[in-house]
Amino acid sequence: MDDQYLDAFIRESEEAITDLNNSLLDLEADPDDQAAMDQIFRTAHTLKGNFGAMGFEDASDLAHAIEDLLDAMRQDEMTVTPERMDLIFAGVDMIEVIVREIESDGESTTDTEEMVAQLRAVLEGSDFDAESGGAPDPAAGGGGAGGSDGASGASGDTAADGTDDAAVEAFEVSADDAAGRVVRADVSVGEGDMLGVDAMLALDRITDTFDLLDADPDREGIEDGEFEDTFALALDAPDADAAAAELDAIGAVADADVVDVTDHLGGADGGDADDGGADADATGTADPAGGAPPTASGGDDGAHVDEIKSVRVDVDQLDDLHGLVEQLVTSRIKLRRAVETDDLAGASENLNELDKITANLQNTVMDMRLIPLKKVVGKFPRMVRDLSRELDKDVEFTIEGEDIELDRTILTEISDPLMHIIRNSLDHGIEAPDEREAAGKSPTGQVELRASRERDHVIIEVEDDGAGLDVAAIERKAIEKGVRSSDEIEAMSDSAIYDLVFHPGFSTADEVTDTSGRGVGMDVVHDTVTQLDGSVSVDSEPGEGTTVSLRLPVTMAIVKVLFVEVGDEEYGVPLKNVDEITRTSAVKQINGNDVIKHNDDIYPVVDLAERFDVPGTHATADAGGTETAATDGGDRADAAGESAEAAGGPTEAGDGGAAAVAGAGSDAMAGSVGTGGARGDEGMLVRIRESERQVALRCDQVNSQEEVVVKPLEGILSGTPGLSGTAVLGDGNIVHILDVVTL
Repeated sequence: MDDQYLDAFIRESEEAITDLNNSLLDLEADPDDQAAMDQIFRTAHTLKGNFGAMGFEDASDLAHAIEDLLDAMRQDEMTVTPERMDLIFAGVDMIEVIVREIESDGESTTDTEEMVAQLRAVLEGSDFDAESGGAPDPAAGGGGAGGSDGASGASGDTAADGTDDAAVEAFEVSADDAAGRVVRADVSVGEGDMLGVDAMLALDRITDTFDLLDADPDREGIEDGEFEDTFALALDAPDADAAAAELDAIGAVADADVVDVTDHLGGADGGDADDGGADADATGTADPAGGAPPTASGGDDGAHVDEIKSVRVDVDQLDDLHGLVEQLVTSRIKLRRAVETDDLAGASENLNELDKITANLQNTVMDMRLIPLKKVVGKFPRMVRDLSRELDKDVEFTIEGEDIELDRTILTEISDPLMHIIRNSLDHGIEAPDEREAAGKSPTGQVELRASRERDHVIIEVEDDGAGLDVAAIERKAIEKGVRSSDEIEAMSDSAIYDLVFHPGFSTADEVTDTSGRGVGMDVVHDTVTQLDGSVSVDSEPGEGTTVSLRLPVTMAIVKVLFVEVGDEEYGVPLKNVDEITRTSAVKQINGNDVIKHNDDIYPVVDLAERFDVPGTHATADAGGTETAATDGGDRADAAGESAEAAGGPTEAGDGGAAAVAGAGSDAMAGSVGTGGARGDEGMLVRIRESERQVALRCDQVNSQEEVVVKPLEGILSGTPGLSGTAVLGDGNIVHILDVVTL
């Protein structure tokens, strides 16, 4: 089969499944919605035809059975009931499983016979599951359903069904050895040339989080590289999901399969996991309704969005791209001729023209990478529907701004954090209906996802009208865990206390549930967002609800940075984060710490030379504390004026495109940011925008500003505090790009 056609079939099927789920939700909410019914029937008919045309007969039969049942409803031969809708949703989940199998293996092994029989039995008027809604678990056919925890390859839930005694034979460990659950993790560190070193780094990170009960081979053998593709670890963890999430967040771990093996060990009876692995529940402290843990479609993978592998491009954009390529070829020919004839004036003119063409080319390509938010959030309504039913809660979920566009990479990375935030809203934010009525609220909770564009950023907010965050509980847990001292807590505002939920391992949850509180905490959300050069914040009102806000760049591939010099090193500061550049003569000391004052606000000073232990001679103030004359030559007042002009001037500080250069006087500094750099013998300060972080960076010299392609740090360097990535300059040198939030 032609891969091109197969790929197109898979992408079209994925979109059809999302549309089908959302239309089914509309029909479930309003059984008389004829437009939704017509859309559902058309989509199911298309799926059936596509499966048949591609030769997947079992899937075609399943889609045909769903189509026939929907047609009976459309012809008013059968009413829309919750039980029948559950059966249809289960059938759609199985179709999604089949599409995933086709994508990964080129074929499907899922057995659809039982599901088709149930659909046909309902259609033929049989009592078989017509009222009970006893839909089979789609995972039974060969994989978890689209909304099932069983579909998660990394969570360990899938393997629970197939775990046997062979999984624990290599370990000398009993259930009594663990405070929580005993999980087996088969860990891969990739295919590097130094497996032992890679494995040692991975083990160090893993044992920082979990107690290592046993290993196969033993730890020494692992660190010597004495294993094939993977090595096995027996870990003491809250549960398999928590372990899988933590291992997935470790850069040195390439892949990990995790299963809970407690029940296959001697000793403890493998009861419920304790609450030690509960995650930071950012959306409230309300307990989930009911005692039964959510199952099936309430799992993580109900809304999991794989990497976006295709985009739709407008024909006009392709025409623009083609025109720019033509201009690029023409400009290249003209430039070559100018160089061959030693026509320097002509070469300079051609370079200017080339600069304009590449700028337009860059903008066009960046626009082509933008994808609407609905590509990710389109699966969330189904997840909310299933999870709220399992939690015995009434929830109305709305989406606003789903047409807002983001870069493909950012959209892919942000899908799981958004899903986690919404799940926390449902599980820990929204109260049970009787609790809401007792509090004078509507029994139906509200969860809203809003997206809006603010210049070169997108703001995504998830708001619920639930219980809100319990400040007292957060304060108590922060002191218990040693995150903050009681004196520090007392001096913190409510907003600062809310931010404590982003601290790794922090939790106010009283119990671990299958829905959330499983170690996939808000710290993971925070880390993901900051790695994307964004920010996340929490606002809450007790009894009224919680809002989690994400601020993300529209695109992150090309960034304008301000280069600063520190000793023998050079670093790049994203220019959108810079508010002002001054000399260090304005530095004061409070309680032994360097600070500067701006508009009655105090900004701590971070010395880059000290923070990164940079070798070389650094600029410092003289012993008398007086200003030293500029060393770059020229009139200092003129030079300061040139610097302000080169940096854009104070009036442009608000647009994120320039840095405002403010001095301590008319002779603030010498040099030019746009040309030779700005420097005082005592060093320079780069004040960061308050919206990013209230801090000032001390450096030796401020150099030029330039657009660079930023490559994020990967592997063991991923998540390094203070660094967001690297950029290769025109001369081949590599410069580290600073992350001002984690610095």
